[in-house]
Amino acid sequence: MRDRLRDAGPGLLLAATIALAVRFVSDQLGGPAMLYALLFGMAFNFLTEDERFARGIYIASRNILRIGVALLGLRITTTEVMDLGWPVVGLIVVSVVVTILAGGLVGRAFGLKGDQSVLSAGAVAICGASAALAISSVLPTHKDHERNTIITVAGVTALSTAAMVIYPVFATYLQYDNATAGVFLGATIHDVAQVVGAGYIISDQTGEISTLVKLIRVACLVPVVITISLITHRSRAESPDRRPLLPWFLIAFVVLVIVNSMGWVPSTAQSVLTPFSSWCLLTAVAALGVKTSLKALADVGPAPVGVMVIQTLLLAALVIGGVALIR
Repeated sequence: MRDRLRDAGPGLLLAATIALAVRFVSDQLGGPAMLYALLFGMAFNFLTEDERFARGIYIASRNILRIGVALLGLRITTTEVMDLGWPVVGLIVVSVVVTILAGGLVGRAFGLKGDQSVLSAGAVAICGASAALAISSVLPTHKDHERNTIITVAGVTALSTAAMVIYPVFATYLQYDNATAGVFLGATIHDVAQVVGAGYIISDQTGEISTLVKLIRVACLVPVVITISLITHRSRAESPDRRPLLPWFLIAFVVLVIVNSMGWVPSTAQSVLTPFSSWCLLTAVAALGVKTSLKALADVGPAPVGVMVIQTLLLAALVIGGVALIR
């Protein structure tokens, strides 16, 4: 164990240092921390040629990522979900499912491979970068796997940032009241931080409702990732990189949702573990950035970004139509 920690130390320290710098820049200047983490990490891509950093970067982009996803369960309780009412919950679930299915078809139509299409559609439908990382962890690995993940995280984060600015204005144009605007923002913007920012631009009530709606979308991550894991199980079974049918971090996510719903998580523990989850995800994204070269991204072309834009517009159209039905 000592030897493993010593081998992983330099890479883990690098990823954690990048995450610390990113958090400082994001707090001082504003802007999406996840996107900063990618860009800062890519600046250190030259270190991938140094074997001293390889083990720690691998652990940060894989194990620490899964810890962060599992701890997202502490943000959700079943009582909060039920308080919104079944029509809103139904709208969220339907929009997630339709966006993934139709978005996957859009990706294939634009020439993307099946796994990349599902990856971008799932990220758009559920919770942006966090969903992209979770879905990526259960997809079969291949030479372009990490590059596709980075593209998806960068694209969905940039789109989420744009939506944070544009969607509140659009909700006002549609003459949504505070509650309806909260449903719209929470059901359409990709990342949690941007949802919070957009919601509180309008009002405190909109901010609270949009955050809750967003967390219900986060809860959809579990069944989606389990379904993808089941579908791709045969491919993984034939691969030397064989993974369990049901990843441990999804089990931990569900357990934490249940425990949190029961009120068994002390407020002190929650106040520590919730930001720790964000730190884990930020560190994992920084590590992924280190593993990615600008040349590899430049070789991809505009298709993946264009697909994510179409998937984002599709999700917004679905939610607008659903809101019109339940108002």
